[in-house]
Amino acid sequence: MKKILITGASGFVGSHLVEEALRRDLDVYAGVRKSSSREYLQDERINFVELNFEDPDQMALLMKRKQFDYIIHNAGVVAAPKLADYWRVNFEYTKNLADAIITAGEVPEKFTYISSAASYGPASNKDLSDFLKEEDTPKPINAYGRAKLASERYLAQLPGFPYVIVRPVGVYGPREKDILTFFKLIHRHVEGYIGFRRQHLAFVYVKDLVRAVLDATTALDVSRRGYFVSDGRYYSQRDLGRATKRILKKKTFRLHVPVTLIRSIAWVLEQAGKISGNYPALNLEKVHILESANWKCDIEPLKEDLNFQPQYDLEEGLEETLAWYKEQGWL
Repeated sequence: MKKILITGASGFVGSHLVEEALRRDLDVYAGVRKSSSREYLQDERINFVELNFEDPDQMALLMKRKQFDYIIHNAGVVAAPKLADYWRVNFEYTKNLADAIITAGEVPEKFTYISSAASYGPASNKDLSDFLKEEDTPKPINAYGRAKLASERYLAQLPGFPYVIVRPVGVYGPREKDILTFFKLIHRHVEGYIGFRRQHLAFVYVKDLVRAVLDATTALDVSRRGYFVSDGRYYSQRDLGRATKRILKKKTFRLHVPVTLIRSIAWVLEQAGKISGNYPALNLEKVHILESANWKCDIEPLKEDLNFQPQYDLEEGLEETLAWYKEQGWL
């Protein structure tokens, strides 16, 4: 049985990665912190390892002791109270892990790095027919994207290191909390949008994403390259609202909030978050992403190399997601 380490296993995407790995009969090791919740990691087949990304020596010993066949590095932060935290967690921790693997002499068959479409930045905001492609010059627009790109480039310069990079667009599904705010507003009959400009948005349902990640991880003829992941479609900013209203059977009051006002609100929420220690889902980093007009990406390489076929479009994914939120009392 192949042994796989999944970092960031207690989070939204990480817990789904663990479930998919178990479905594939892999020997799963969930990389967690001492303080990590294990609410979604209840399967008795899961092995737990505590990782200290600030201690490469500790990680090197772990690599030597466990000798993982595959590693999926999913740990990271999407929202952080200080810009330096994006660099420390999303770049330095990735570098420390890769260095520890090499120091231990235990390079796995595949090291899969969960990056983000934000590492490239949006496609052209002027030409909405444009798609993000692997051969494009990356132009990240926030600290999160720049740190992810730095990690990608670090892995690429390691000679012979068998990495694959996965760059999802907006990921949604059960357990996801950021987009839940939008759903809660619609549940309260308010349909809120940022600005008035036309947008082309891209999404991927979490179950499709984790299938693609495990396919890329276990396909040994795929190495040292990256893939964008979406459901292969694109949507206007109102498509998400229309689908949600239909599923929740809600009528709404539509509200377009100017970008300048959203920035001000995000700044205020950030300051409050610094005091309370609870960093808000709406922050200035996120505003840069939300106001961008075009997040379409090219998934043809993923289809060609790994025969990836998304099983969910936005409406189908939302049906499952919103049903789960209701079951859990989140809506």
